[in-house]
Amino acid sequence: GVKKILVPYNFTELDKKALDFVIQTFSGIQDAEVILCNFFTPAPSITVKDSPGMKKMQESMSYLNQLIGEQEENLKKTREILVSEGFADAGVKIVFTPKKKEISNHIIEMAAAEKVDLIVLNRKSGIVSRFFTKSVFNRVVMTLKNTIVCIVS
Repeated sequence: GVKKILVPYNFTELDKKALDFVIQTFSGIQDAEVILCNFFTPAPSITVKDSPGMKKMQESMSYLNQLIGEQEENLKKTREILVSEGFADAGVKIVFTPKKKEISNHIIEMAAAEKVDLIVLNRKSGIVSRFFTKSVFNRVVMTLKNTIVCIVS
């Protein structure tokens, strides 16, 4: 059966829908584990010299880092929702890591490293989103063997 579930989470309405699916389907299962992951775009690091333009840029970087911190806090809150809905505290893990490559590669590597049974992805509407999402799905589905990929739309 399904014991280990990977849920890439980016705080959209569809991500919430995917989370609801995971809760409704797996929260009652003994030993079920959920890995909630978010791959964020890191703020670029800059060296600041004394100039008004650089000071403004530093303020922008500081703001970006604050947003990243808020995103991490929100991921922790999302983890708490899973625990409050019946998953064991020790069975819900969060991975908040900077995006260094294509999202699909991050998902594939994490799924393989964690030996997950199921990946829950979601599908956005719109032509550009569909194209982007399709490429992520294709890479994940074609690369991973013995892993169920569930698409919530």
